[in-house]
Amino acid sequence: MMEARLLIVDDEEIALRNLQHVMEKAGYQVTATQSGATAVSLLESQPFDVVLTDLRMEGVDGMDVLKKSRDAQPGAEVIFITGFATAESAVQALKHGAFYYIAKPFRLDEVRKVVAEALEKVRLRRENDELRREVVRYRDGEGIVTQDVEMQRLLEMARQIAPTDCSVLITGESGTGKELFAKYLHRHSTRADGPYVAINCGAFSEQLLANELFGHEKGAFTGATTLKKGLIEVSAGGTLFLDEVTEMAPSMQVKLLRVLQEKEVLRVGGTRPVKCDVRVLAATNRDVAEAVKNGSFREDLYFRLNVVNLAIPPLAQRKGDIPLLAQHFLRKFAERMNKPVTRIEPEVLAVLADYPFPGNVRELENLIERGTAMAQGDAIAVEHLPAALQKRGGAEISRIAGRLPTLEEQEQSYIRRVLEEVRGNQTAAAQILGINRASLWRKLKAQRGEKPSR
Repeated sequence: MMEARLLIVDDEEIALRNLQHVMEKAGYQVTATQSGATAVSLLESQPFDVVLTDLRMEGVDGMDVLKKSRDAQPGAEVIFITGFATAESAVQALKHGAFYYIAKPFRLDEVRKVVAEALEKVRLRRENDELRREVVRYRDGEGIVTQDVEMQRLLEMARQIAPTDCSVLITGESGTGKELFAKYLHRHSTRADGPYVAINCGAFSEQLLANELFGHEKGAFTGATTLKKGLIEVSAGGTLFLDEVTEMAPSMQVKLLRVLQEKEVLRVGGTRPVKCDVRVLAATNRDVAEAVKNGSFREDLYFRLNVVNLAIPPLAQRKGDIPLLAQHFLRKFAERMNKPVTRIEPEVLAVLADYPFPGNVRELENLIERGTAMAQGDAIAVEHLPAALQKRGGAEISRIAGRLPTLEEQEQSYIRRVLEEVRGNQTAAAQILGINRASLWRKLKAQRGEKPSR
């Protein structure tokens, strides 16, 4: 943080000047005033990091200064200093957003400590804001954070096709973010004001999936006491996202094909089709061409769904996104857990960069959530990762250690070099090394594998 700017407000001139002197001596840029009204004007015209204000002042008091600070400079922290300290006033001050409440008479070192803590809070908030802006630079759509060239190409393609009504098949491994792209397409389509409905086709039996998608007429089967609209009807005017579409039974595939071709749906037990204006997006983690080839997925349905294909690459193929995504998830979980975790140790990022991520972005998100929960300070460290990844970190250290000499080996090499320079003169060598001759003698015996005699 640049030189911190402090505003000190106290109608007692001696107290004001003492605080001003102490804070300026601590290296802060200080503006001091005896008037609450002047302080309010200053807050409207100049930036401050911390405000130290007396509570009781004539006219505009400390609570007024606090309220103005919250309105004009919400990023600044306010500290109350007062000679009229009561439990009630302290509670009110903290309730209205004060950082701290110090009673007079106070110790100057106590004030310095509280100011330093307030400035640290301001610094962390600004770092988080900067991180948020950095993530936004690479964020498009709903949660799609990337700087990868291929992902940017896919996003550009998604931008172009979003306003159309064509069907899109999104393919990729589990956890790559297929539904994020589906939501992106919906949000940027002409149907954005309509419903977005998603269903995992692999999570239901054939009968249950038919009932969920197509609905049923009253009396269609035992227990069908009322008419139920299916998700296809519910999503009319909007978007229906069929996740894991290749898990559909063949009979369901036929019914879905009719919906795509005729733009109408026939409820279970119904005899009259219902017109349904819906855009269908689908996704799968399987090789669809192989599924068509082995007969488990209809070729005609494949062509209907695959008007445009978005093939999402696995995280292992876009490792440049790992640090960016990790920071994005860290910010999200730190805010959710209300923890001051703002950093990821370089050793952790090295481990993550070397990890294949079979679970893709979802697995990375889970790792950062765990790390944020486990972290005790302001950073996620290797010990906050699962044991298997900690071992990978240890293996990386061992690999590096295999390339670099130990401190003892470095010392031995340096001693030999010095002895060579002085042609074996141990007295001169000891002087250059900054040790006595006896210490040098013991080190030389240790190098030869001999135990020094006592």
